[in-house]
Amino acid sequence: MHIALIVPAPFDAITGGYGYDRRIVAGLREAGHGVAVLELAGKYPLADDAARDAACAAWDSIPAGSRPTIDGLALPAFAGLDDALVASNTVGLIHHPTSLEGGFSESERTTLLALEQRLLPRMTRIIVTSAPTANLLVADYRVDRHRIRVIVPGTDDAPRSTGSSGTTCEILSVGTLIPRKGHDLLLRALAALFDLDWHLTIVGSPERDPVHSHALAALAEELRITRQVRFAGEVTGDALEALWREADLFALATHWEGYGMAIAEALKRGVPVAVSDGGAAGHLVTPEAGVVCPAGDQINLSKALRRLIFGKGLRRGMAESAWQVGQTLPSWCAQVREFIRALAD
Repeated sequence: MHIALIVPAPFDAITGGYGYDRRIVAGLREAGHGVAVLELAGKYPLADDAARDAACAAWDSIPAGSRPTIDGLALPAFAGLDDALVASNTVGLIHHPTSLEGGFSESERTTLLALEQRLLPRMTRIIVTSAPTANLLVADYRVDRHRIRVIVPGTDDAPRSTGSSGTTCEILSVGTLIPRKGHDLLLRALAALFDLDWHLTIVGSPERDPVHSHALAALAEELRITRQVRFAGEVTGDALEALWREADLFALATHWEGYGMAIAEALKRGVPVAVSDGGAAGHLVTPEAGVVCPAGDQINLSKALRRLIFGKGLRRGMAESAWQVGQTLPSWCAQVREFIRALAD
């Protein structure tokens, strides 16, 4: 099998979606399949002229015999190639519809929605990372269910987190600094807990949306919680391992997740979670392993965080349940095999 994966550059960006893509590509190659990764210049998902030109050039450069597979973030750049997508047995790899990304004006969101409603049904196969995303594509994006395959991300074996062992509740949040991740909501929810001892570390790149990143820093100043909040930027390797090891609680107030790889990572390590129910974000979380609040509900999130920060014993019990849930999550090897089967169908 030969695949041409088309993604916006840079493919080595440290994000949940690209993390999925990279692991699938590595697994396909390890299994003996050929994969060409075609990186696109330009702006995404609101494709500019450079993006559209890059999409056309990439399409023309697909190696003979390769099956085109387009990452959903790049899909809007393929407007105008509708018939070519149908003729080439194209696969869409959709983490979540870009029209749900957030930070767009209503007219921009409407434009993206119309593009995706037109292009997604032209895919021969669509691979999504969660059942809620599959249901959404059927209900709102005119995709036939029989064309969709759900292949959730895999997980790696990971050591169990020990927690901080101090009096301060160490809270970890992992997610790129973009509006969809709801970091502003999390900051406001925590700021109301001025009587509790907590510290928040936010791991995530500020480069995707520098304006929003600056606004988050300004919000922390406005809320007078700068001493309790650390914007760590992108963190990898041993430094990230240390943050996971010392985390007492994972929190994410996302408005929408196609799966929630960071949430799965928390469960895999036995870290209790406080998350929203945006998209598939709360899909993995049992009532014993954490708290799931309505997306956008700052008041309920703040109440949930109060219980978890104050209740050390509650966190300890949830940590055990989180660990048990985490051990049931599929491996990357298993998910690569599912991906291969989906393409062969």
